[in-house]
Amino acid sequence: MTTFDNIKGGIYLVVDPAMELSMLSHKLSGALKGGLSAVQLWNNWLPETDKINYINKVAGLCHNYGVPLLINEQWELLASSPMLDGVHFDSIPSNYHLIKNSVNRPFLAGITCSGNLDIIRWADANALNYISFCAMFPSPSAGSCDIVMPSTVRQARDFTTLPFFVSGGISPENITLLSKEISFEGVAVISGVMSADDPLASVISYKKSLNLIHQ
Repeated sequence: MTTFDNIKGGIYLVVDPAMELSMLSHKLSGALKGGLSAVQLWNNWLPETDKINYINKVAGLCHNYGVPLLINEQWELLASSPMLDGVHFDSIPSNYHLIKNSVNRPFLAGITCSGNLDIIRWADANALNYISFCAMFPSPSAGSCDIVMPSTVRQARDFTTLPFFVSGGISPENITLLSKEISFEGVAVISGVMSADDPLASVISYKKSLNLIHQ
């Protein structure tokens, strides 16, 4: 089993498990060919879904490209499926120490932050792997995320070296503008890739805007 010890930056793709598995696999395959840093399964399951089977299929696809798969919120699934590589929290868990003891194996962990710098301090103190700022721009995919002010990201950089991902309404066009205001290591995207006719081309476009591919 592949073990991942870090997520440093690049393109972090969030996928919706409510999507039919064959369709998701088709779109995800294209995105993976473009080069992803991580994939997250959003916490949006249909009641009848066999979660373990779904996770294992998606994880197998990701691992073929050397990409870790994280689960959103449902950390208990880390114990049920050794194919999962980590968990993404939407807020600070009240029992993180107990979670680590319960999972009882190394795993990646990240968290969403809007405007609350205490979340950044907690993530830094607990040695999480990354922080995702949501939302930088208005976006239907960002759900209930508050808009993050660039000043918040700049303040956070003063007291942590954890990798920063920006999310919410992120496009190849506004990445360049945003990078002039704040520093970040990667972008977290959903519809910008998964709703594209050509996910491979979409990922490459994002990577070019991040200067991960020379124009």
